[in-house]
Amino acid sequence: MSDKIVRGTAADGFIRAFAASTKEIVEFAREAHNTSPVCTAALGRLLTAASMMGTMMKSAADIMTVKIACDGPIGGLCVTADASGNVKGFVKNPLVDLPAKANHHFDVGGALGNGILSVLRDLGLKEPYVGEVPLQTGEIAEDLTYYYAASEQTPSCVGLGVLMNKDNTVSEAGGFIIQLMPDCPDDVIAKLEENIKGLSSVTDMLSTGMSPEDILNKVLEGFSPTFNDTIYPAYVCNCSKERYTKGLLSLGKKELETLYKDGEAIEVVCQFCRKKYYFQPDELREMIDYLNENA
Repeated sequence: MSDKIVRGTAADGFIRAFAASTKEIVEFAREAHNTSPVCTAALGRLLTAASMMGTMMKSAADIMTVKIACDGPIGGLCVTADASGNVKGFVKNPLVDLPAKANHHFDVGGALGNGILSVLRDLGLKEPYVGEVPLQTGEIAEDLTYYYAASEQTPSCVGLGVLMNKDNTVSEAGGFIIQLMPDCPDDVIAKLEENIKGLSSVTDMLSTGMSPEDILNKVLEGFSPTFNDTIYPAYVCNCSKERYTKGLLSLGKKELETLYKDGEAIEVVCQFCRKKYYFQPDELREMIDYLNENA
């Protein structure tokens, strides 16, 4: 079944809501990066969140990047998303593994340690919008909840989860984002808080067969939610040999000449999807000649 995001509103427009199932996206990332279970959980949560956050952007050309810089053994994470919810991402140290916590959940907070969560939106303006907050727990959902309140002044609740099979493949992945609009009545806030307190975990809900629509119906029980649209996101990387050719050209003639003199092909690996590109010595020579001609 394809991954999907549902978007909706409730409580006469005072609540906007997003829910996603992202098993295929997270499994693709696990395979591409050969991540350990705790790294799969961390990267999977951030991919899921960024996918939903991406669909909040208005223009098809807009790009969002969510980064976590941290001092924990995982080293940091980076995910980008477009307005269709398509995502790509990587974790710096994908093989880091930690024992599970006492409640048997992945110790994502321990893997991240202290750090900064940054959200960059490239909306086609002169400068991208950048918001950042210190990590609160390292569990990512709580950190994004804090980000929305502190950086965007939008009261929100974020739930994220990744469930693994015994063979370390991804069994379930998904999440939700609930946001309150300005002037939301106090009784709506109180009822929503009550609903959220009674929720099972995202992975528990997904593993019982609940769809994103079911999850929103549960979270928004009593608010008559309306589903506005459904989006089918995927793990999409736009790397190409042409892009890496431009990257090599940017190194300059001196560096390219050093690589050429080695007399061997060079390998370039995409950080986001791990696809490999090879450049033969004659291709490097062509780049050097191009730079000479356009000096």
